[in-house]
Amino acid sequence: MKHPIQEMMEKRRQGIKCGIPSYCTANPLVLETVLKRAKALDAPVLIEATANQVNQYGGYTGMLPADFYDMVSKMAAEIGVPEHHVILAGDHLGPLTWQNLPEKEAMERSVELVYQFAKAGFTKIHLDTSMKVADDPEGLLSTETIARRGAELYKASIKGYEELKAGKPEAVRPVFVIGSEVPIPGGAQEAEDSLAVTSPDAFRDTVATYKRIFKEAGIEDGWKDVVAVVVQPGVEFGDDQVFLYDHEAATSLCAALEDYPEVCFEGHSTDYQSAECLKNMVQDGIAILKVGPALTYGLREALFSLSFMEKELVPAEKRADFIETLEKVMLDNPGNWQKHYHGNEEQLALARKYSFSDRARYYIGQPEVVAAMDKLFANLKEYPIPMNMLHQYMPLSYNKVRDGLIPLDARELAMDGVTNFVLDYEYAVSL
Repeated sequence: MKHPIQEMMEKRRQGIKCGIPSYCTANPLVLETVLKRAKALDAPVLIEATANQVNQYGGYTGMLPADFYDMVSKMAAEIGVPEHHVILAGDHLGPLTWQNLPEKEAMERSVELVYQFAKAGFTKIHLDTSMKVADDPEGLLSTETIARRGAELYKASIKGYEELKAGKPEAVRPVFVIGSEVPIPGGAQEAEDSLAVTSPDAFRDTVATYKRIFKEAGIEDGWKDVVAVVVQPGVEFGDDQVFLYDHEAATSLCAALEDYPEVCFEGHSTDYQSAECLKNMVQDGIAILKVGPALTYGLREALFSLSFMEKELVPAEKRADFIETLEKVMLDNPGNWQKHYHGNEEQLALARKYSFSDRARYYIGQPEVVAAMDKLFANLKEYPIPMNMLHQYMPLSYNKVRDGLIPLDARELAMDGVTNFVLDYEYAVSL
């Protein structure tokens, strides 16, 4: 069976300006939302796990690659999404979480990481060896070093795939993404004034170097498995700022794609772009649109709206107090936000709640927060939301409830906060 992204690339070579969103999340409600959208559209859905979320040590989710694969596969089967429509991907696979180790040890762990992803059945692998490790020399890493390490990880991925295929002959061969001209996963940490778009020469150098290194490593045919190159097309977000896509600024970069019809661009940090900006990106060749924090931001935003309504409807002694519970858990465990948010106490408190970088996503799955969320949903069943109040707090969802598209149910309303972002991506890729 041909990989759905290879099929997408064939359509693009025929002049059809299609693309695919890449949903990077491990949140169960977000996963349920995007899988239900895939079922409704009868279309493939691409779901990514990042190396710090899921790895051979469990990542911050506590899941191994096989665990994540099984969780999503089970959820998809229950929802009714066919197996061949679920594309699972590994993002930023490389030394991301082991940069404090010397090359030998960091690469040994990276090899095991990609091997486990491929053997588990992930079929889109981002080979990201762009980050420096402990014994790298001063200055930027050379493209040569990045490609050499990438080739090593490619071999390990194919080994994992071949072992999977031995027991599962219908297993789909993975496709690969190279390059990483982006900040760390999850958005910029500091406010920025402008963004530098990847130069056409840097893109050409990446392709040429990878092709040469693959040939020297005896895996020349491996280039046929490469479908995309990650570039910085001029989009990014931070705590309270979003850089919208500028077609003019990216013109020369996107024009360089004409010489490489075998690949498209993958855009990271596309969160919070307008629907039209996203569509323009797909038209220009940025055909894989990766989104992560915006999805959990949409969920968090909906949960806050539901909490505000709970305060109006439910007696104080019965309230779930979701907002206060989330804040308490974030303060008690500051490791996942402390280095990312800056300012005085008031500014930090606002960032914990409302930052576009959405470090709250690391906490929404914590047992105490999940318990508060479940209690919130139960309370709003016992004390139903009036339509006039729904219009006040969730006007977009109000329209859908009014028109019979979704039920007046707190859990469905929470997921609709995610859907409101997903719809922009579906529009952009012509779903």
